Amino acid sequence: MSPPDKNLVLSVNSGSSSLKISLYAVSSRQNQYPDHSSSEAVTLILTSSISSISAPPAKFSFQPIESSDDQRCKDEIVNSITDHASAFSHFLEVLRSKASIHGKQIMYICHRVVHGGDYTEPVEITQEAYHHIEKLSDLAPLHNGAALSVIKACIDVLPDAKSIAYFDTAFHRSIPIHISSYAIDPELAKKRGLKKYGFHGLSYAFILRTVSKYLSKPTEELNLIVLHLGSGASACVIKNGKSLDTSMGLTPLNGLPGATRSGSIDPSLIFHYTNKAGRITHDPNMAIHIGVTKAEDILNRKSGWKAITGTTDFGVITSKADLENHDPDVSLRNPYRLAYDIFLDRILHFVGSYHLKLGGEVDAIVFAGGIGEKSVQLRSMVGERLQCLGYPQIDAERNESVGKVDEVVVEISVDKGQTSNRQKHILVCHTDEQLEMARECALDPRFWDES
Repeated sequence: MSPPDKNLVLSVNSGSSSLKISLYAVSSRQNQYPDHSSSEAVTLILTSSISSISAPPAKFSFQPIESSDDQRCKDEIVNSITDHASAFSHFLEVLRSKASIHGKQIMYICHRVVHGGDYTEPVEITQEAYHHIEKLSDLAPLHNGAALSVIKACIDVLPDAKSIAYFDTAFHRSIPIHISSYAIDPELAKKRGLKKYGFHGLSYAFILRTVSKYLSKPTEELNLIVLHLGSGASACVIKNGKSLDTSMGLTPLNGLPGATRSGSIDPSLIFHYTNKAGRITHDPNMAIHIGVTKAEDILNRKSGWKAITGTTDFGVITSKADLENHDPDVSLRNPYRLAYDIFLDRILHFVGSYHLKLGGEVDAIVFAGGIGEKSVQLRSMVGERLQCLGYPQIDAERNESVGKVDEVVVEISVDKGQTSNRQKHILVCHTDEQLEMARECALDPRFWDES
């Protein structure tokens, strides 16, 4: 387990209260695979994850790919972890003590940054780039701040490694202007950057490439509707290998509801939500000052299915939703069913509209993300609705076994002799944002001097 010196790439994925880290050895570079087709550009050495950072005690896991049991740990309580910076420092110490890998062996650190504004490609972190990302933190309040704290820690403790920012927004730069624009004053919108950016781009890039390989179809010919479903959830329609539209907008708040996010709402709701009258009124005397910060806090952190059920765990919601009960009024009595039905309804809304945008020419519906990969019931219910659009049935046994197989892409639909020219598939993809960043880094000619 001794990778070559200065040939390591670290991928860091900062969540609002979590940190996922993967370490890779670079095995192939851009000059060897100029078409960027190789998925073997990097080799995974180990993974690590830290959860409950903002709700201590934090839990630390460390999993080298080839190691003895004494080098591994899972959900170990670490009281010294109090923020993302201390979480990263703890990882480096364990990396040295358990894997005998020192920070000086790491050449690049890839950081997932949720909001990149107008950045259309990865950038090396300079003082200018750092401050630009810092200014965008208000547009992604649950994530950009966490990423910046880890970037700063990396610069401080690993000064010889170069930090590269990979932006979730970059994948969606292909969205046409009439889709990315809001119906507001165009000059003001341009001046302030008020438009749809879209997110989860690293996940969508991985899914596009992986599904292309699975279906043996070039990315530029591929039409997909992808559902990245997790505590933060979004949908994306991909036409001919390019993002055409996505559910998130200026910020990750828009679109599908999430664990603590409201998703799409009437823009005026927040004012009625906070007025003195406690009811709908346009009486100016009932209005109270509602700052942007307070509104963001309500809609980003105090909404979603936690506001409805008291839990952010969609597995718990599913288990208590009484899904076998077909009484149309069950949501009135059961908050877990209400949260579940709201989520399902919004998913169907985007899936339906995206079919129209593709003129029905869809190669696959793809489920991804924590919920997309784990929720057997949700996939089954969406699959039932898809049959009216010519999709094959979901195979119950395949659907149940998704988490028990090692394949990155799993087909859960059954082909019963589709007659259309474009065969429709229902797939589950185990997305990997860390791998996507490391692979892009290894294949980017800007970052490697081959002379």
